[in-house]
Amino acid sequence: MGLKGKLIASVEVKCGGHSIHDFFHIHTHHIPTISPSIINHFEIHEGETVKVGSIVSWNYNEAGQKKFIKQVIEAIDPDKKSITWKVIEGDVLKLYNSFTAILSCEHEWTTWTIEYKKKTEDILEPLIQLGLLLDLTKDIERHLLKK
Repeated sequence: MGLKGKLIASVEVKCGGHSIHDFFHIHTHHIPTISPSIINHFEIHEGETVKVGSIVSWNYNEAGQKKFIKQVIEAIDPDKKSITWKVIEGDVLKLYNSFTAILSCEHEWTTWTIEYKKKTEDILEPLIQLGLLLDLTKDIERHLLKK
């Protein structure tokens, strides 16, 4: 069993993947209001909301525990409707040497990819984190469909 891994999950969204991408790109600051059971707080530390090089942080709930994560926006591809966040600080780095989340949206599909490197082989794959991203996507979809 290796230390490096990649998890990929896609979810169909009735509002269209482009709407999910646009929400993460433009309205990120609204996510704690839309999905308070998952995200408690979002903050921009450097740069603009979602621009390459921006540094953002999230307070979130994972398995009933409060967690923190700080990320740098590594890439945005408006044509592919993708955003890449690399973790630079936070609870997830207690288990993983590196952790990157990639959102990509195509037609009615939203896909999350997590690329990670575990500190030791006995650490579990980040299935809980992937599940949180999928649940967050569904919360945003419900919000967009209400409009």
